[in-house]
Amino acid sequence: MHGQIFNNNLHITLMEKNQNDYHVSFFKPVTNRARKNRSMVLWLIVVWAIAVFGFQILLRVIEKPTPEPAYVTYSEVWESVNTGNASGEELKAFSNSVLTVLGKLYIKPEYKVALTNAFSWSILQVAGDDKERLNELVLNFEKLKEESDNILDPDYINARNLLADNISAILNIKENDPRLTVAPFSVNKELTGDFTEENKVLVAEAMPFYLIHNRSVLTDTVFLGFPFHYFFTAVFLLVLFIGLCLVYCIQTDKIERKEQNLNV
Repeated sequence: MHGQIFNNNLHITLMEKNQNDYHVSFFKPVTNRARKNRSMVLWLIVVWAIAVFGFQILLRVIEKPTPEPAYVTYSEVWESVNTGNASGEELKAFSNSVLTVLGKLYIKPEYKVALTNAFSWSILQVAGDDKERLNELVLNFEKLKEESDNILDPDYINARNLLADNISAILNIKENDPRLTVAPFSVNKELTGDFTEENKVLVAEAMPFYLIHNRSVLTDTVFLGFPFHYFFTAVFLLVLFIGLCLVYCIQTDKIERKEQNLNV
């Protein structure tokens, strides 16, 4: 009876030992191989974390708010525009600055309406003898824009180009200026009458939001055709991740070979 109990206990002990042989704990490694693997993984994580988060922290620390030239121009004339005392040249400068923002890739809908109001109103104020011609071109383009379902329609293209040329002449914008691409879409006949107080408030919010950017040597330096901060985050970090995976594989093979040699 005692012999049977002893045999059962021995069997259970052996089973537990065999189960423990397959137990792996990353945080509490029990073998030399596991400890080396844990140390290597932790070092690789530290390198990755420094590269990802350290760079972003450095970027935030050294960056400074830098206005675009359009914002500098806007800030010089805004007080006069806001109080209704702006001269023709100041209104032209204001129109050019607003058009710069309207050419951005994405604008919040509420800002879009306010900026369109600002541009439509201001350009009509400085149109002078071209005011009637400008109104005619705007109405014609808006009509064709509503009626045409094909952007390659010759009449639509012609109306858009005529309006862009007219705006270019009024604001003294060069023919190759990319803002002329969006200029015809930035004038709305319904918004030419008055620059509302509500929209003035929104414009005052939108201009610094879109024309002042955080910049530093890391954003201004060009590397392989990319701004350095973009290259680092979009290209280098991807290459680094693959490199760390490669290092892990190589070092793991070395650890395995050393352990095998020690066990021979």
